[in-house]
Amino acid sequence: MLFIRSKSIKKFTDEELVERYVNSRKNSYVAELFNRYTVMVYGVCIKYLKDEDESKDATMQIFEKLITDLPKHTIRTFRPWLHMVTRNHCLMKLRKEAGIINISTDDYVLESEDFVENGIDMHHITEAHEKEAKYVKLEQAVESLTDEQRKCIELFYYQKKCYDEIVEITGYSYKQVKSYIQNGKRNLRISLNNTNG
Repeated sequence: MLFIRSKSIKKFTDEELVERYVNSRKNSYVAELFNRYTVMVYGVCIKYLKDEDESKDATMQIFEKLITDLPKHTIRTFRPWLHMVTRNHCLMKLRKEAGIINISTDDYVLESEDFVENGIDMHHITEAHEKEAKYVKLEQAVESLTDEQRKCIELFYYQKKCYDEIVEITGYSYKQVKSYIQNGKRNLRISLNNTNG
């Protein structure tokens, strides 16, 4: 049996890690994906769930679920797929809490008894849909940023890290972090304005 050193694992692309995990079922491959994408997954969770503890729990649940889910899917590009899985996990959680019953991947119905029980009316449902649409646009805009800008934006806004902490986490210089955040914000604004326009 070959012993896989962490250094060699780090050289693999996301898709190679997925392929090797599917073929070997060695959790070390999923662990590497966890190291690469914890920040992103937690960032998406905090956006939707608005609660640190819930978001940490959801992040762990999503990565635990990967162990059983990865072999079931054909994944061409891992990052966008994981982003979609994370978003769906959070939306399912929110819908469940709001008394929304999921039917399929794309459609869901609302049980009328739940309106009374949970004090939900159609106005709030419409608001929730509009908010969800805004989240989707924002996520797409964030995804369109460069890796450096996206990483700094996610750490600064989603995880509330200060510039010094981002420097320590990423290894970028203070000047680079400031530049990535400023340029990232500008690019997000342009992207969102183009989407709305």
